[in-house]
Amino acid sequence: MSLPVKIVSGGQTGVDRGALDAALDSGWSCGGWCPAGRAAEDGPIPQRYPLQSTSEPDPSVRTRRNVEDSDGTLILCVAEPTGGTALTAAICRQLGRPCLIIDAGILSAENAAAQARRFLTRHGVRVLNVAGPRESGWPGGHEYARKVVRALLRATSGGSA
Repeated sequence: MSLPVKIVSGGQTGVDRGALDAALDSGWSCGGWCPAGRAAEDGPIPQRYPLQSTSEPDPSVRTRRNVEDSDGTLILCVAEPTGGTALTAAICRQLGRPCLIIDAGILSAENAAAQARRFLTRHGVRVLNVAGPRESGWPGGHEYARKVVRALLRATSGGSA
């Protein structure tokens, strides 16, 4: 399996950066959109993350652009999505884009990656948007996302990521 070819996310703390860190650490292509000024809950998003700024400070603009520019979205959260994470799922539905919601309270990172692999294959996803709560809303979300995406990239590259 050779999917995905790129990971995109919005650069917020938590799930977004966990996904981007996994891609960067694995030498995988990544990017995405972030709010104007590279705004995040901990201040400006570090330049380490290769993100494009929208012209708007409203995070929902970034969320929509990342859904539009990807073939499918993987949402990682605990229980039901809320706030911006729920908005991501709603935008996916509105645009008719494939979306997989993983409940980290139920699935280990390895099992989540296995479900994500099936999702990628089923929908032919080559650009994967990864979304979920910021770190203040889900302490541990960054690490869970990093593990899921790292395992997913390893599996899709035959173990070399």
